[in-house]
Amino acid sequence: MSKETLNFQAEVSRLLDIVANSLYSNKEVFLRELISNASDACDKLRYAAITQPDLAAEDPDYRVNIVVEKDNRTVLVEDNGIGMNRDDLVENLGTIARSGTLKFMQQMEQARDAQGQVNLIGQFGVGFYAAFVVADKVEVETRRAGEEQGWRWTSDGRGEFTIEDCADAPARGTRVRLHLKEGEDEFLEDLRLRRIVQTYSDHIAIPIYLGQGEEAEQLNTASALWTRPKSEITDQQYKEFYHHVAHAMDDPWLRLHFKAEGKVEYTCLLYVPSQKPYDLFHPDRKHGVKLYVRRVFITDDCEELVPAYMRFLRGVVDSEDLPLNISRELLQHNPLVTKIRQTLTNRVLNELKKKAEKEPEDYAKFWDSFGAVLKEGLYEDPEQRDTLLELARFRSSERDDVVSLKDYVASMKEGQESIYVITGENEDALRKSPQLEGFRAKGIEVLLLSDPIDDFWVPAVGEYEGKAIKSVTRGAAELDKVKTDDQSEEKAEDKGDETAIGTLVAFLKTALEDDVKDVRSTQRLTDSACCLVADDGDMDIHLSRLLRQHGQSVGDAKRILEINPKHPLITRLAECAKGGLNGAQGDLKDAAFLLLDQARIIEGETPQDPAAFARRLSQLVAKGLAA
Repeated sequence: MSKETLNFQAEVSRLLDIVANSLYSNKEVFLRELISNASDACDKLRYAAITQPDLAAEDPDYRVNIVVEKDNRTVLVEDNGIGMNRDDLVENLGTIARSGTLKFMQQMEQARDAQGQVNLIGQFGVGFYAAFVVADKVEVETRRAGEEQGWRWTSDGRGEFTIEDCADAPARGTRVRLHLKEGEDEFLEDLRLRRIVQTYSDHIAIPIYLGQGEEAEQLNTASALWTRPKSEITDQQYKEFYHHVAHAMDDPWLRLHFKAEGKVEYTCLLYVPSQKPYDLFHPDRKHGVKLYVRRVFITDDCEELVPAYMRFLRGVVDSEDLPLNISRELLQHNPLVTKIRQTLTNRVLNELKKKAEKEPEDYAKFWDSFGAVLKEGLYEDPEQRDTLLELARFRSSERDDVVSLKDYVASMKEGQESIYVITGENEDALRKSPQLEGFRAKGIEVLLLSDPIDDFWVPAVGEYEGKAIKSVTRGAAELDKVKTDDQSEEKAEDKGDETAIGTLVAFLKTALEDDVKDVRSTQRLTDSACCLVADDGDMDIHLSRLLRQHGQSVGDAKRILEINPKHPLITRLAECAKGGLNGAQGDLKDAAFLLLDQARIIEGETPQDPAAFARRLSQLVAKGLAA
């Protein structure tokens, strides 16, 4: 076919700009990333050759070669792995196949500091595109194992790439040729390249050579890192293996390296990242734990290996017992995989418990990054629920730092029988919610839950250590049971005119009977005039709104309107209602609907009839100004 010119996906073009400007001080990572990709390609072919041995029969010794061409100022990184065809080139080198990538790119660009550096670069594996940090032109010559057609991909990283037939492509595998930029001649020196490989890629389990033929020099030990004794592995080697297996730029927050022996034998080397991957909540994400069988790569997308609420894990599991040719279907129902999953889950949770106990401040940083994911287990995994509840940390209305449920219960007020929570869009909005006013006045701590999963795990869990977990936006406030430090009796005048309030409540029930389930006076409010709450048996207000936003039908459950008997507006309306209305029934009815619309606005809703709301508000303001 003739040469074909294509455009990079928009996100790729933006990533190239970010990479070029963010990795300048750490340019040597380009070689680490290319070697890592070459190693993955060899792993994939080794697995494919189990069932199709002809794919690797002519060249069974997997390797990576680095070749320097000083006269041309080029560096080659070549492997004899699985290779690529035309579609692979477009998919792997022209796009980033992850939903939400555009949003992530925007976040990265907004995160540039005063020097133009991007602080979030560690959240994104730059991979192949790191080549453009040192090269102004990159050529990829490749041939997929088992196919006759070879291909050449070429780009200067400025928005376009070309694809054409290539008779000179390797017999199998991929050759990446970097045309170095001016000023990058250091990467033409053997000593520099040797040092980079030994620093970043010594753990790669296939040999890496400098040069070709009999004079080629092997630069790495070429043994799987996870198979070595822990005493022989340095912290730097552990860290570089994390960079390889996670395709990440940050450093690991936690690592676990252990070997299980007995009925089921396997080795694990697992990491918890220090930074949240950008695609953590995207539906097309891949799990980050690779499955090997006796050092042979099987898959990097084994959902059965770790629970979904631990998808932040990165690393390797190497089994001695699974068959080499195990299929994805067999993985889903294999008892050995189930056993490995159970053990991994227990080990990781136990390590997290140790960190939470010994290094609470450091653990709080982990929770900020991955707590929203881990809380999914409270809903999905009843067997681990007690452990996860111990690990959970929460923001609250009474503290600046996070609090555990154990510490919350220990500090509950005398007479307090429940753990109180409130769910919403974000922490700042929750802190301003009128539903917190009465609790704050009595010093009662309320947990602020702003992750979508919170609306689901709270009703699923129900209680902790015999204490019911209750939403402050549902049911009666029950504040009269809680004793405070100031036990003095409320002054009679602070209670308001109970008869007048009762008359107003009755009027509001009649006026709003088609729009609310009930109207009642409450202790929940101290500063606001009114609020909406759900009845005990009804769906929480925030959950109902969340489901509607996702197109779910949740019915039309009416809410309860609660009024603050001490608020000046309510006391004035109560006086009007008690006085027999005196011709003000129309004004009171308008005020009733204004109260309801006000409560809806506070909850983030819109008035049912915005035009009527504006009309009523204008009329009452005009009358007030004329008085």
